[in-house]
Amino acid sequence: MAIEIEKKYRIDKKKLVEMTARLAELGATFTDETFEENYLHRGGVLDERNAVLRLRKTNGRTTFTYKEKVANTGEFKQQIEFETEVADVEATEHIIEKLGYRLSLVYEKHRKSWHLDNVEVVLDELPFGYYMEIEGDIEDIRRAEKILGAENFEPESRGYPRLTAKFGRDVNGVMEARFEKSTTAA
Repeated sequence: MAIEIEKKYRIDKKKLVEMTARLAELGATFTDETFEENYLHRGGVLDERNAVLRLRKTNGRTTFTYKEKVANTGEFKQQIEFETEVADVEATEHIIEKLGYRLSLVYEKHRKSWHLDNVEVVLDELPFGYYMEIEGDIEDIRRAEKILGAENFEPESRGYPRLTAKFGRDVNGVMEARFEKSTTAA
């Protein structure tokens, strides 16, 4: 069973810039920059297990993920996570629908990712704010937090789905947090 352990922090634009510079100073390996569209489905046994199915579309690639909450020790979020790449998005969406699950949330995210020692550090921009996540085992997360100077950052215990439910808007029964599209002609 795959268990994901992470700690999330609410940051502002200034801290986002500072953390980007700090990661470079520390020699962290920049791994990726993506724009994501995340589609979360709920219902039936998923609700009973406090779980979701997620389709994440990024840069011409789609992943399908099952996430189920397990222990949450306050500052650290832990969940079961299984993920696979999807070859046919439409077919996968039909399978999810035919199994009786409904689309409940959609959120967009700009993400930059680094590897620092034994952890992954990501800096995220969502329509409702900026966040940093450190993923790894608990001791490695604590060590990275100290190295980065993030011990006093405001922890965020809620995941992006809960934040979307709070800060997003209802679009035909689906909570959405999307970036405003520019209507200015070039």
